[in-house]
Amino acid sequence: MSIKQRLSTCLWFDCDAEEAVTFYVSLFPNSRILSISRYSAGGRMEEGLAMLVRFELDGVEYAALNGGPMFKHSEAASIVALCEDQAELDRVWNALIADGGAESMCGWCKDRFGLSWQVLPAMLGDMMGRPASPGKARAWEGLMSMRKIDISALEKAYAG
Repeated sequence: MSIKQRLSTCLWFDCDAEEAVTFYVSLFPNSRILSISRYSAGGRMEEGLAMLVRFELDGVEYAALNGGPMFKHSEAASIVALCEDQAELDRVWNALIADGGAESMCGWCKDRFGLSWQVLPAMLGDMMGRPASPGKARAWEGLMSMRKIDISALEKAYAG
């Protein structure tokens, strides 16, 4: 067996891992479900329920485990989705917060399954990675006041 990716993240769900993964792979190109193993009769969860779902989001491997209600998602870990433009950012953000998801600050949100995401413009790394400047400080201040990121407003703040 050849190992494509030596490290990956496993996300713990109560009992809706398969539904969550099906939703996640629908959002991003180059994404797919790789395998699903299911609980058998006499297991700790209902027979037939997905136990472990292995999947890729834009080519990065993850796993989702239905393990019961003992552990919950928190903002201590999030998936970062870098978007090329405002249309993509809007599409991903709106899908994630729909049906019970929740907005937070600075491009953070939770989806309806409770998983935290950072939905950010790809250009943000370049802008914020530059040396200290008045433009960077203005862009940072603008970012801190936003929920969903407005790329145009960030660019205007940076330019002054």
